[in-house]
Amino acid sequence: MPALFAPLRLRDVELPNRIGVSPMCQYSAVDGLANDWHLVNLGSFAVGGAGLVIAEATAVQANGRISPQDLGLWHDGQIEPLARIARFVASQGAVPGIQLAHAGRKASTRRPWDGGGTVTEDEGGWTDVVGPSAVPFSDTYPHPHALTTDGIAAVVAAFADAARRAHAAGFRVIEIHGAHGYLLHSFLSPLSNHRDDAYGGGFEHRIRLALEVTRAVRGAVPEVMPVLMRVSATDWAEAGWDIEECVDLARRLRAEGVDLIDCSSGGNVVHQRIPVAPGYQVPFAARIRAEAGIPTAAVGLITSPTQAEQILADEAADMVVLAREFLRNPRWAQTAAQALGHALPWPPQYLRAAPPGTPARG
Repeated sequence: MPALFAPLRLRDVELPNRIGVSPMCQYSAVDGLANDWHLVNLGSFAVGGAGLVIAEATAVQANGRISPQDLGLWHDGQIEPLARIARFVASQGAVPGIQLAHAGRKASTRRPWDGGGTVTEDEGGWTDVVGPSAVPFSDTYPHPHALTTDGIAAVVAAFADAARRAHAAGFRVIEIHGAHGYLLHSFLSPLSNHRDDAYGGGFEHRIRLALEVTRAVRGAVPEVMPVLMRVSATDWAEAGWDIEECVDLARRLRAEGVDLIDCSSGGNVVHQRIPVAPGYQVPFAARIRAEAGIPTAAVGLITSPTQAEQILADEAADMVVLAREFLRNPRWAQTAAQALGHALPWPPQYLRAAPPGTPARG
């Protein structure tokens, strides 16, 4: 069996294969509520054979949305629309996951196709944008307020509450978003965290919020439920967050009950310099896996089945997580199985179009 199609067990959850769908913002919700777009979008990846389907960055507080159109789990009324999606994803044999997030200083911005930049209050934006320090991401982004210690405590509690709601909705995996310049990552990096209290300064203080959120989420869900964290392994900028610090953080996250590190990078400063190339972030997954002793997922310009298979064969990561390639081909897992000579079950409704000998999904 190809490594890509070997099951992966995380606590009491077994992924049927090692192909994950990365959380991808759709900017299509109203008042944080999931709708038919989210059902069809995420459902199509499950139909296509992915082992883990992670719903997009879902805000734990209303002011933690990237845009007014982001998903949310800050109140109980948002549970059932997401539960509908989790049920369908599970019915297709995939594991439903959700990414819990707070956008921090990158909140209250326009959707990409609306041009980006700050959303005004008249356009549905908000003024209570927060971050570790009163330092905006860029000139076109909102000017954040530095979180108070009470505000930090409220964020930690909001992650825990959202985790409880995610479990109630039927998601079987939770991913904490600690990457791409959003709130947790902005606390980790000295380029965005200029605090001089217990949450800023040295490494031990800058990682404090990430650890507190992890403990809160871990304590809010059953012990059998896997908790992942997405990290930016480096800021790709001088004097910023780097892979050495990220390895150290990963060791501590493992001790706090995190089961897998989803290894991305960048997104925290506009002057980053990213050497984009196929598989350019795979070395981060390999290093964190080897040095922190924790399973990892590789992500970033992974497009071909042979490339994905080689990553796993090289033991550079324990699974691969694809984003844009799934948008291009929601049935990428089925395509990969055919290319690697593996008989991946298809839904019986689609068997007439499957390769000869393809088994039906139960």
